[in-house]
Amino acid sequence: MSRMWQIYSIAWIIYGLLIAVMVQFEGISNGQFNFSKAFTTFSATLITPLVLSFIWPLTGYFERAKSSTIKILNSHLLGALGFAFFTTLWTYILYHKPGQESLSLATRIWPLLYFMMEYSVMASVFHGIRSNRAARAQALAIVQAQSLLKTAELAALRNKLNPHFLFNTLHSIIALVRKDTVAAESALFHFSDMLRYILDTEKSGTDHVMLDDELNFIRNYLDLEALRLGPRLNIEWDLDSKAGGVLVPALSIQPLVENSITHAFNPRSQPGKLRIQCRLNASQKCLEVFISDDGPGVDLANIASATGMGIKTVEQRLRLEYGAQADFKIKTAPGEGFSVSLSIPLSGQ
Repeated sequence: MSRMWQIYSIAWIIYGLLIAVMVQFEGISNGQFNFSKAFTTFSATLITPLVLSFIWPLTGYFERAKSSTIKILNSHLLGALGFAFFTTLWTYILYHKPGQESLSLATRIWPLLYFMMEYSVMASVFHGIRSNRAARAQALAIVQAQSLLKTAELAALRNKLNPHFLFNTLHSIIALVRKDTVAAESALFHFSDMLRYILDTEKSGTDHVMLDDELNFIRNYLDLEALRLGPRLNIEWDLDSKAGGVLVPALSIQPLVENSITHAFNPRSQPGKLRIQCRLNASQKCLEVFISDDGPGVDLANIASATGMGIKTVEQRLRLEYGAQADFKIKTAPGEGFSVSLSIPLSGQ
């Protein structure tokens, strides 16, 4: 706002100086310049912007009152007439000399029209500024509302994952208690580390963690599942050492691993392989993650109607947060295993 008044003041000062010079154009052409007259003209000219500045609070009143267009136009018409008569009278008093021939009616009308136009221009400018400010404020409010909605939706999706993960993990521990109490005790220690990870991310107020932290969480989860599955679970890690510091949404990879455990290892008694690969793609400026298993696979057309929420929720989170910058693909078929690939942009990290 102060910048607007700075521009307003500078513009009128320049205008006043030009008028002060122009009224003495004839004297200047003869090599004469009356500084006293120039100062008087300059000072008199600045009365105009002082009076016109009161249009600003008037436009503010109209904005707050949500006045109709007819009321605004009528008010400004009266204001323009009043300003024109006041300024014309002021100019006449200032410059008319006793004994000087009076101006004709036609000559007097031109200043009135000029000053009415001057008022109209300033009223239009002030209304335009307020309209622009209102439009910008509305646009900002829309952006903030969309951001809050996005945050709320992301939080809701993440809150879906936490109970889902806790239920499945507790179910695994209960299965261990029934057949191996020592393994169950070890599983509880792994589970406590996993809970600490979830609570720490919740406490920090951020939905993003370093890839290394997410992978450590997955290792604890797989150690817990290895106690139950034994030699049936074979894990192959292929990790890019440069990718550890990349930020990823918390609990965005673990559900993909959990999906393989649930569908590729739980139903079968024979050993299987789970592969976890993470790498930086410098050319595409993204982190690429691949989770695959050699389980029974599934018909790709049946995934959309599946009741599980882990994979669906991860995909929703990525689409919501990164839009078209993220990529999420599933490749599977009966008897050909199941693989998920995703990419997360590195921009802003």
